[in-house]
Amino acid sequence: LEVVADSLYALTPDEFIAARNDEAKKAKADGDKPLAEAVKRLAKPALAAWVVNMLVRHEADQMEQVLTLGESLRQAQENLSGDALRELGKQRRQLTAAVTTQARALAAQLGHKIGDSVADQVQQTLHAAMVDEGAAAAVRSGLLTQPLAATGVGPVDLDGAVAMPEAVGRSALPVTKPRPTLTVVPDDTKAIEEATRGLAESDAELAAAEKKLGKAETKVSKLEARALQLQAELEELRHRVAEAEHQLEATDEELSSAEAKRESAKEAFDEARDERQAAAEKLRRLESKD
Repeated sequence: LEVVADSLYALTPDEFIAARNDEAKKAKADGDKPLAEAVKRLAKPALAAWVVNMLVRHEADQMEQVLTLGESLRQAQENLSGDALRELGKQRRQLTAAVTTQARALAAQLGHKIGDSVADQVQQTLHAAMVDEGAAAAVRSGLLTQPLAATGVGPVDLDGAVAMPEAVGRSALPVTKPRPTLTVVPDDTKAIEEATRGLAESDAELAAAEKKLGKAETKVSKLEARALQLQAELEELRHRVAEAEHQLEATDEELSSAEAKRESAKEAFDEARDERQAAAEKLRRLESKD
């Protein structure tokens, strides 16, 4: 059942139902009725849950970094000050935002563009996996049927969120690309000698190319990490700009109200001053008559 489930939850949502029915029919044809019934009960994942399952399979290294960081933060939380915890919380938000952006791109590559509401559910699921050990194990399984959410009170509720609760704790199989194989066709002795020399030269070239590839992959990994960090910083700046614009709008409204009150107060002051001057002039005339 775990093997079947792992293969089903690696598919796109459009493929899931037909593939599940086929697996159930195969199990029934093989005389394994309990397996057929168990396969039928496997629920089609919600779109946000599917995206997270795809991240686990297609971006296994990146997701492992996210989950490992969450584990480190949970272990360090008890010994940190309030300022340090706020900074770590900021880093956690930045990382989940960056990986959510990456999830949008992955979903599009797999034929499903996701909207803001689904992206928010993906980000909430990543956040839950970083703050809760059980949620992290559920995400690692790659068998989510529903997105997760951390309320901050008690553990994350996993009821009905994983296709096979008993499989929580195992890791989904990552998607790997098939590697080409080399077939050697025997020939006469001279051809074999030439092929042997060619193979030796190819081995040398392969070793050199492998070394260059290692350097290139290291550089790409560093640049990807830097890109994620910059993307997260950009998201943070956008949030701050939006907040500043909101504060500016509120301040403009307060300024307009204050200016109106000032104008009214000035008019009242001018009127009172004129009345006082008139009264003073009247008093002066009366006193001059005496």
